[in-house]
Amino acid sequence: MTEILTADSTASITAPHWEWQYLDLMRRIWEEGDERVDRTGIGTRSVFGATIRFDLFGGAMPLLTTKRVYWKTATRELLWFLTGETNIRPLCAQGVEIWTDWPLDRYRRETGEAIARADFSRRIVEDAAFAEKWGDLGPVYGKQWVDWPVYEDAGEGLYRKRAEGVNQVAQVIESLKNNPGSRRHIIEGWNVAELDSMALPPCHKSYQFHVADGRLSCALYQRSCDLGLGFAFNMWSLALLTRMFAQQCNLEPGEAVWMGGDVHLYLNHAALVEEQLSRRPEGTAHLEIARRPDSIFDYRIEDFVVSDYAPQAHIAAPVAV
Repeated sequence: MTEILTADSTASITAPHWEWQYLDLMRRIWEEGDERVDRTGIGTRSVFGATIRFDLFGGAMPLLTTKRVYWKTATRELLWFLTGETNIRPLCAQGVEIWTDWPLDRYRRETGEAIARADFSRRIVEDAAFAEKWGDLGPVYGKQWVDWPVYEDAGEGLYRKRAEGVNQVAQVIESLKNNPGSRRHIIEGWNVAELDSMALPPCHKSYQFHVADGRLSCALYQRSCDLGLGFAFNMWSLALLTRMFAQQCNLEPGEAVWMGGDVHLYLNHAALVEEQLSRRPEGTAHLEIARRPDSIFDYRIEDFVVSDYAPQAHIAAPVAV
């Protein structure tokens, strides 16, 4: 039988590794979670309401060490969000396939063609017209972040969509610089009017920034979290976004605070859960941002350098679409 480690089993460690918060939550969900029928039909065990905190002091970053996290892939996704792009073509061109399954599933359903994912992705990159028709996800995260739609009164009871929407990211940056004590430093992705047009409604939906003693912290509320697969990317992106905002606002990074609503593990992830719970977290990764771009929208993947990251082996598990 696989040995299940817990924070209590590391009493000799003076300060428990931050990752025990994650592992203890995983164990609690797997052992005590409510078993539910979910949208995917696979089934989950879940708890409602959870919090994980991480101090970003000294360049520390919340990369899981009990399995490898492909932080460059998560970073490319975050940079893609900041462009406001909603088509997977730029991601596929970089070898990032984390959003490909949703348009691929739609293509297979509507055409009846059992195309392989690699072939679909290749066609998305090589054929602009094909990408325009089949690669768009609808107004997901980035669209809401930087171009939240605004409607104007056109008279006679009619409204028209304004050409340029609200850039929440730019507004929050300016607010942090000019009014750091505000309680309104919020970026929201949950646009009720457009949820049905999205390939997937936003899971990490609300970000709130907070300034205290010259340090910038950010709390993320995530309505739905796949703890086995999605959390690692979500926590990294939360911390990275906080660091980028802090740099742009001449602040020091504070805390990354993750709050989950429905936090779950899929029933077909038993092998992942048991393997990860048998591992002991060690070490902490650090991040250096190599340059300070002119704006939050000008970062490139080459700007981020991670050191001291020595994770244990990757653990594969299927994605529920």
